Amino acid sequence: MSILQSYRIAATASLLLIGSAAFAQNISDQAQAQNAMNSGAVNKNWQPSLVKDGVYDRLPHTTLALTWQPVREADIMWKKRVWREIDTREKQNVAFRFAGDENSGGGFFIEILIDAIQKGKIKAYSNFDDRFTTALTKDQLIEMITGKTDTTWAEDPTTNQKVMKVSHRDFNPDAITKFRIKEDWIFDRNLGRMVTRIVGLAPYKDIYDPETGNYRASQPMFWLFYPEIRTTLAQYEVFNPENDVARITWDDFFEGRFFSSRIIKVTNPFDVSFKEGGSTNMEALYQGQHTAEEMFNKEHDMWVY
Repeated sequence: MSILQSYRIAATASLLLIGSAAFAQNISDQAQAQNAMNSGAVNKNWQPSLVKDGVYDRLPHTTLALTWQPVREADIMWKKRVWREIDTREKQNVAFRFAGDENSGGGFFIEILIDAIQKGKIKAYSNFDDRFTTALTKDQLIEMITGKTDTTWAEDPTTNQKVMKVSHRDFNPDAITKFRIKEDWIFDRNLGRMVTRIVGLAPYKDIYDPETGNYRASQPMFWLFYPEIRTTLAQYEVFNPENDVARITWDDFFEGRFFSSRIIKVTNPFDVSFKEGGSTNMEALYQGQHTAEEMFNKEHDMWVY
Protein backbone atom coordinates (compact mmCIF):
# COMPACT_ATOMS: atom_id res chain seq x y z
CA MET A 1 0.00 0.00 0.00
CA SER A 2 2.87 2.34 0.80
CA ILE A 3 4.47 1.53 -2.56
CA LEU A 4 1.23 2.40 -4.41
CA GLN A 5 0.96 5.66 -2.48
CA SER A 6 4.55 6.49 -3.38
CA TYR A 7 3.76 5.95 -7.07
CA ARG A 8 0.76 8.27 -6.79
CA ILE A 9 2.86 11.01 -5.17
CA ALA A 10 5.53 10.67 -7.83
CA ALA A 11 2.94 10.83 -10.64
CA THR A 12 1.32 13.91 -9.11
CA ALA A 13 4.68 15.65 -8.77
CA SER A 14 5.48 14.86 -12.41
CA LEU A 15 2.16 16.30 -13.58
CA LEU A 16 2.71 19.47 -11.54
CA LEU A 17 6.20 19.84 -12.98
CA ILE A 18 4.95 19.43 -16.55
CA GLY A 19 2.07 21.84 -15.94
CA SER A 20 4.33 24.52 -14.51
CA ALA A 21 6.71 24.16 -17.47
CA ALA A 22 3.83 24.47 -19.93
CA PHE A 23 2.51 27.51 -18.06
CA ALA A 24 5.93 29.16 -18.16
CA GLN A 25 6.22 28.37 -21.87
CA ASN A 26 2.74 29.86 -22.44
CA ILE A 27 3.78 33.11 -20.73
CA SER A 28 6.97 33.18 -22.80
CA ASP A 29 5.01 32.67 -26.04
CA GLN A 30 2.56 35.43 -25.09
CA ALA A 31 5.40 37.83 -24.35
CA GLN A 32 7.06 37.01 -27.67
CA ALA A 33 3.80 37.56 -29.53
CA GLN A 34 3.26 40.85 -27.74
CA ASN A 35 6.80 42.01 -28.53
CA ALA A 36 6.40 40.93 -32.15
CA MET A 37 3.24 42.98 -32.38
CA ASN A 38 4.99 45.98 -30.83
CA SER A 39 8.12 45.69 -32.98
CA GLY A 40 6.39 47.52 -35.81
CA ALA A 41 6.11 50.81 -33.91
CA VAL A 42 6.07 53.83 -36.18
CA ASN A 43 7.58 56.17 -33.59
CA LYS A 44 11.24 55.61 -32.70
CA ASN A 45 10.60 56.91 -29.16
CA TRP A 46 7.86 54.35 -28.51
CA GLN A 47 8.87 51.74 -25.90
CA PRO A 48 6.90 48.48 -26.04
CA SER A 49 5.87 46.71 -22.86
CA LEU A 50 8.16 43.87 -21.73
CA VAL A 51 5.26 41.90 -20.25
CA LYS A 52 1.68 41.14 -21.17
CA ASP A 53 0.07 44.47 -20.32
CA GLY A 54 -3.53 43.35 -19.89
CA VAL A 55 -5.85 40.84 -18.27
CA TYR A 56 -6.56 38.80 -21.40
CA ASP A 57 -4.47 37.17 -24.11
CA ARG A 58 -4.40 39.44 -27.15
CA LEU A 59 -3.39 37.90 -30.44
CA PRO A 60 -1.85 39.86 -33.31
CA HIS A 61 -4.59 41.16 -35.60
CA THR A 62 -4.02 40.48 -39.29
CA THR A 63 -6.53 42.38 -41.41
CA LEU A 64 -6.85 42.71 -45.15
CA ALA A 65 -8.51 45.54 -47.03
CA LEU A 66 -11.69 44.52 -48.80
CA THR A 67 -11.36 44.64 -52.58
CA TRP A 68 -13.40 47.33 -54.26
CA GLN A 69 -16.13 46.19 -56.61
CA PRO A 70 -15.06 47.08 -60.16
CA VAL A 71 -16.93 49.93 -61.82
CA ARG A 72 -17.33 49.83 -65.58
CA GLU A 73 -17.28 53.08 -67.51
CA ALA A 74 -20.38 51.97 -69.41
CA ASP A 75 -22.30 51.77 -66.11
CA ILE A 76 -21.41 55.30 -64.98
CA MET A 77 -24.36 57.65 -65.50
CA TRP A 78 -22.96 60.59 -63.52
CA LYS A 79 -19.60 61.47 -61.99
CA LYS A 80 -18.17 64.38 -59.99
CA ARG A 81 -14.71 64.90 -58.53
CA VAL A 82 -14.63 66.48 -55.09
CA TRP A 83 -11.87 67.75 -52.80
CA ARG A 84 -12.45 67.61 -49.05
CA GLU A 85 -10.57 68.97 -46.06
CA ILE A 86 -10.32 67.17 -42.72
CA ASP A 87 -9.48 69.33 -39.70
CA THR A 88 -7.87 67.08 -37.08
CA ARG A 89 -8.70 69.60 -34.34
CA GLU A 90 -12.40 68.78 -34.58
CA LYS A 91 -13.82 66.44 -31.95
CA GLN A 92 -14.93 63.80 -34.45
CA ASN A 93 -11.40 63.66 -35.89
CA VAL A 94 -9.62 63.09 -32.57
CA ALA A 95 -8.33 59.72 -33.87
CA PHE A 96 -5.89 61.54 -36.17
CA ARG A 97 -4.22 63.15 -33.14
CA PHE A 98 -4.11 60.09 -30.91
CA ALA A 99 -0.51 59.55 -29.78
CA GLY A 100 -0.76 55.80 -30.25
CA ASP A 101 -0.51 52.62 -28.19
CA GLU A 102 0.35 48.94 -28.68
CA ASN A 103 -2.62 48.41 -30.99
CA SER A 104 -2.40 51.53 -33.16
CA GLY A 105 1.27 51.59 -34.14
CA GLY A 106 2.59 53.73 -31.31
CA GLY A 107 2.28 57.04 -33.14
CA PHE A 108 0.08 59.63 -34.81
CA PHE A 109 -1.65 58.84 -38.09
CA ILE A 110 0.86 61.01 -39.95
CA GLU A 111 3.68 58.99 -38.34
CA ILE A 112 2.10 55.78 -39.66
CA LEU A 113 2.18 57.23 -43.19
CA ILE A 114 5.76 58.53 -42.92
CA ASP A 115 7.01 55.24 -41.45
CA ALA A 116 5.39 53.29 -44.30
CA ILE A 117 6.99 55.59 -46.88
CA GLN A 118 10.43 55.30 -45.31
CA LYS A 119 10.17 51.50 -45.22
CA GLY A 120 9.12 51.37 -48.86
CA LYS A 121 5.62 50.03 -48.17
CA ILE A 122 3.89 52.90 -49.97
CA LYS A 123 4.95 55.58 -52.43
CA ALA A 124 4.69 59.35 -51.90
CA TYR A 125 4.18 61.81 -54.72
CA SER A 126 5.23 65.44 -55.03
CA ASN A 127 3.00 68.22 -53.74
CA PHE A 128 3.56 70.14 -56.97
CA ASP A 129 0.15 68.93 -58.09
CA ASP A 130 -2.44 66.37 -57.01
CA ARG A 131 -2.19 64.20 -60.12
CA PHE A 132 0.64 61.95 -58.85
CA THR A 133 3.04 63.00 -61.60
CA THR A 134 6.33 62.85 -59.67
CA ALA A 135 7.36 60.25 -57.09
CA LEU A 136 9.43 61.42 -54.11
CA THR A 137 12.67 59.74 -53.13
CA LYS A 138 13.50 58.81 -49.54
CA ASP A 139 16.04 61.65 -49.29
CA GLN A 140 13.49 64.18 -50.54
CA LEU A 141 10.99 62.97 -47.98
CA ILE A 142 13.50 63.23 -45.11
CA GLU A 143 14.42 66.75 -46.20
CA MET A 144 10.75 67.67 -46.35
CA ILE A 145 10.12 66.34 -42.85
CA THR A 146 13.18 67.57 -40.97
CA GLY A 147 14.40 70.29 -43.32
CA LYS A 148 17.96 70.76 -44.52
CA THR A 149 20.89 70.18 -42.18
CA ASP A 150 21.74 73.39 -40.33
CA THR A 151 25.40 74.11 -39.55
CA THR A 152 26.51 76.79 -37.12
CA TRP A 153 29.85 77.87 -35.68
CA ALA A 154 30.19 78.01 -31.90
CA GLU A 155 33.09 78.66 -29.57
CA ASP A 156 34.34 75.70 -27.56
CA PRO A 157 34.67 76.89 -23.92
CA THR A 158 37.53 74.43 -23.34
CA THR A 159 39.80 75.24 -26.28
CA ASN A 160 38.39 78.70 -27.08
CA GLN A 161 38.27 77.65 -30.71
CA LYS A 162 35.34 77.81 -33.08
CA VAL A 163 33.86 74.44 -33.95
CA MET A 164 31.12 73.51 -36.40
CA LYS A 165 27.91 72.12 -34.98
CA VAL A 166 25.43 70.21 -37.12
CA SER A 167 21.79 70.32 -36.03
CA HIS A 168 18.68 68.58 -37.32
CA ARG A 169 15.13 69.71 -36.78
CA ASP A 170 12.84 67.11 -35.26
CA PHE A 171 9.52 66.42 -36.93
CA ASN A 172 6.53 67.67 -34.96
CA PRO A 173 3.37 65.66 -35.74
CA ASP A 174 1.24 68.33 -34.04
CA ALA A 175 2.02 70.63 -36.98
CA ILE A 176 -0.16 68.41 -39.20
CA THR A 177 -3.60 69.82 -38.52
CA LYS A 178 -5.34 69.08 -41.83
CA PHE A 179 -5.67 66.31 -44.38
CA ARG A 180 -6.99 66.80 -47.88
CA ILE A 181 -8.89 64.11 -49.75
CA LYS A 182 -9.54 63.84 -53.47
CA GLU A 183 -12.46 61.57 -54.27
CA ASP A 184 -14.88 60.63 -57.04
CA TRP A 185 -18.64 60.46 -56.64
CA ILE A 186 -20.11 58.05 -59.19
CA PHE A 187 -23.65 56.89 -59.84
CA ASP A 188 -23.41 53.27 -60.97
CA ARG A 189 -26.56 52.20 -62.80
CA ASN A 190 -25.54 48.55 -62.44
CA LEU A 191 -25.65 48.90 -58.64
CA GLY A 192 -28.39 51.50 -58.72
CA ARG A 193 -26.71 53.74 -56.17
CA MET A 194 -24.03 56.35 -55.61
CA VAL A 195 -20.48 55.04 -55.16
CA THR A 196 -17.78 57.11 -53.44
CA ARG A 197 -14.13 56.24 -54.05
CA ILE A 198 -11.20 58.06 -52.46
CA VAL A 199 -8.44 58.71 -54.99
CA GLY A 200 -5.78 60.65 -53.07
CA LEU A 201 -4.80 61.72 -49.56
CA ALA A 202 -2.45 64.56 -48.56
CA PRO A 203 -1.33 65.77 -45.11
CA TYR A 204 -1.18 69.56 -44.71
CA LYS A 205 1.46 71.16 -42.50
CA ASP A 206 1.05 74.51 -40.75
CA ILE A 207 3.71 77.09 -41.55
CA TYR A 208 4.61 79.71 -38.93
CA ASP A 209 6.71 82.85 -39.19
CA PRO A 210 10.12 82.03 -37.63
CA GLU A 211 10.46 85.54 -36.23
CA THR A 212 6.98 86.36 -34.94
CA GLY A 213 5.61 82.84 -34.53
CA ASN A 214 2.36 83.82 -36.26
CA TYR A 215 0.49 81.39 -38.48
CA ARG A 216 1.12 82.05 -42.16
CA ALA A 217 -0.41 79.23 -44.21
CA SER A 218 -0.75 75.48 -44.66
CA GLN A 219 0.91 73.54 -47.42
CA PRO A 220 0.72 69.88 -48.51
CA MET A 221 3.68 67.68 -47.63
CA PHE A 222 3.03 65.05 -50.28
CA TRP A 223 0.21 63.18 -52.01
CA LEU A 224 -0.58 59.50 -51.60
CA PHE A 225 -2.50 57.39 -54.11
CA TYR A 226 -5.19 55.94 -51.85
CA PRO A 227 -5.67 52.53 -53.54
CA GLU A 228 -1.94 51.88 -53.00
CA ILE A 229 -2.03 52.56 -49.25
CA ARG A 230 -5.19 50.60 -48.32
CA THR A 231 -3.24 47.45 -47.46
CA THR A 232 -1.01 49.41 -45.07
CA LEU A 233 -3.92 51.26 -43.48
CA ALA A 234 -5.62 47.93 -42.79
CA GLN A 235 -2.74 46.92 -40.47
CA TYR A 236 -3.29 49.71 -37.94
CA GLU A 237 -6.25 50.25 -35.65
CA VAL A 238 -8.07 53.50 -34.94
CA PHE A 239 -8.59 54.75 -31.41
CA ASN A 240 -12.17 54.25 -30.22
CA PRO A 241 -13.09 56.63 -27.37
CA GLU A 242 -16.13 54.51 -26.45
CA ASN A 243 -14.68 50.99 -26.32
CA ASP A 244 -11.01 49.95 -26.21
CA VAL A 245 -11.66 46.44 -27.51
CA ALA A 246 -13.94 47.41 -30.41
CA ARG A 247 -11.60 49.13 -32.83
CA ILE A 248 -11.64 49.34 -36.59
CA THR A 249 -8.73 49.76 -38.97
CA TRP A 250 -7.80 52.98 -40.73
CA ASP A 251 -9.03 51.51 -44.00
CA ASP A 252 -12.44 50.84 -42.44
CA PHE A 253 -12.34 54.33 -40.94
CA PHE A 254 -12.03 56.00 -44.35
CA GLU A 255 -14.30 53.57 -46.19
CA GLY A 256 -17.00 53.99 -43.54
CA ARG A 257 -16.70 57.80 -43.66
CA PHE A 258 -16.22 58.10 -39.89
CA PHE A 259 -14.39 61.41 -40.24
CA SER A 260 -15.75 64.95 -40.33
CA SER A 261 -14.88 67.06 -43.37
CA ARG A 262 -16.04 69.87 -45.61
CA ILE A 263 -16.00 70.24 -49.37
CA ILE A 264 -13.57 72.92 -50.53
CA LYS A 265 -13.51 72.29 -54.27
CA VAL A 266 -15.34 70.56 -57.11
CA THR A 267 -14.40 70.19 -60.75
CA ASN A 268 -14.75 73.53 -62.54
CA PRO A 269 -13.41 75.19 -65.72
CA PHE A 270 -10.80 77.23 -63.82
CA ASP A 271 -9.62 74.41 -61.49
CA VAL A 272 -9.84 76.61 -58.38
CA SER A 273 -11.26 76.07 -54.92
CA PHE A 274 -14.10 78.08 -53.48
CA LYS A 275 -11.71 80.41 -51.66
CA GLU A 276 -9.46 80.78 -54.69
CA GLY A 277 -12.53 81.79 -56.66
CA GLY A 278 -13.01 84.85 -54.45
CA SER A 279 -15.29 83.51 -51.71
CA THR A 280 -14.80 84.38 -48.07
CA ASN A 281 -14.36 81.68 -45.44
CA MET A 282 -18.06 81.73 -44.57
CA GLU A 283 -19.14 81.77 -48.23
CA ALA A 284 -16.82 78.86 -49.01
CA LEU A 285 -18.35 76.92 -46.10
CA TYR A 286 -21.86 77.56 -47.45
CA GLN A 287 -20.82 76.54 -50.95
CA GLY A 288 -19.38 73.30 -49.62
CA GLN A 289 -22.58 72.49 -47.74
CA HIS A 290 -24.66 73.34 -50.80
CA THR A 291 -22.51 71.04 -52.97
CA ALA A 292 -22.88 68.20 -50.45
CA GLU A 293 -26.68 68.59 -50.52
CA GLU A 294 -26.70 68.60 -54.32
CA MET A 295 -24.76 65.35 -54.50
CA PHE A 296 -26.94 63.80 -51.81
CA ASN A 297 -30.07 64.66 -53.80
CA LYS A 298 -28.49 63.55 -57.07
CA GLU A 299 -28.87 59.89 -56.17
CA HIS A 300 -32.58 60.41 -55.54
CA ASP A 301 -33.01 62.38 -58.75
CA MET A 302 -31.55 59.50 -60.75
CA TRP A 303 -34.54 57.38 -59.74
CA VAL A 304 -37.06 60.05 -60.77
CA TYR A 305 -37.91 59.69 -64.43
